[in-house]
Amino acid sequence: MSGMGRKKFSELTEQQILALAISSEEDDARIYRNWAVFLRDEYPATAAVFEGMAEEEDGHRQRLIEAHQARFGDAIPVIRREHVAGYYARRPAWMMQNLSLDAIREEAAQMERGAGDFYTRAAQRSSDADTRKLLGDLAAAELGHEKRADELAEEHLTDDAKAAEDDTAHREFVLTWVQPGLAGLMDGSVSTLAPIFATAFATQDTHTTFLVGLAASLGAGISMGFTEAASDDGVVSGRGSPIKRGIASGVMTALGGLGHALPYLIPHFWTATTIACIVVFIELWAIAWIQNRYMETPFWRAALQVVLGGGLVFATGVLIGSG
Repeated sequence: MSGMGRKKFSELTEQQILALAISSEEDDARIYRNWAVFLRDEYPATAAVFEGMAEEEDGHRQRLIEAHQARFGDAIPVIRREHVAGYYARRPAWMMQNLSLDAIREEAAQMERGAGDFYTRAAQRSSDADTRKLLGDLAAAELGHEKRADELAEEHLTDDAKAAEDDTAHREFVLTWVQPGLAGLMDGSVSTLAPIFATAFATQDTHTTFLVGLAASLGAGISMGFTEAASDDGVVSGRGSPIKRGIASGVMTALGGLGHALPYLIPHFWTATTIACIVVFIELWAIAWIQNRYMETPFWRAALQVVLGGGLVFATGVLIGSG
């Protein structure tokens, strides 16, 4: 036995290999069905593909059970992936909720490749001709599942269905990440202009200005992150996970303020202020670009709104600090 009470694959008997294959097929079918349930409301065509793949795994499991009954009887040993050292693992189905649709599809492809490699190794260990043939056939089937998935996709994922699912995925990405992140970037970039530049021109002390900017940026980031996460659980609005939105909003708010606070680590006041002004210009145009790219706001309207608003806040900070 290896460490932590787990066996090495090379230590498994043929009966244990068959039992491990049976439990693995049961797990994979269950994972695919869980994905199908998770995706069914928003991505019904992809859910149908995973339902089909689950049925394929059910067929493999039945063939393996029949092979075990023929050689070893009805009592199947209890052995699972976690009992075998170095055996390929599966991520829990609930973790898929944090992945994009493309990432889930790629995860499925990796599952099939891992299963195919297992059956190839298992077939090499078998001394029984019928069992060796079955395991070899299953290895080919698992490695060929990518083709089967494509066939299922052609059956269920029509061009219209694929386009609809892509639109849904894009909308979910925008609502969960882009919109709160953009709001945070705007708030962090614009709202911190006044306190940072007021402090800069009032004190002409780069260290003090940096500390004020650091405090304002991190404070705003924490506030925006908690506000976004607590304001909407996403169930009714469909805006996605509040935790993801809170992270996007909080991080981008802090970055927006830190962008023009960090130059004040430079001890020379006018050098630091010049660089900070350049950073502010870049931040404001980046916000306008994001609005145009993801929110479909006409670029020049977005630029006018952001640059005008940012310019007014910047001027307010300079005037107060200079006075």
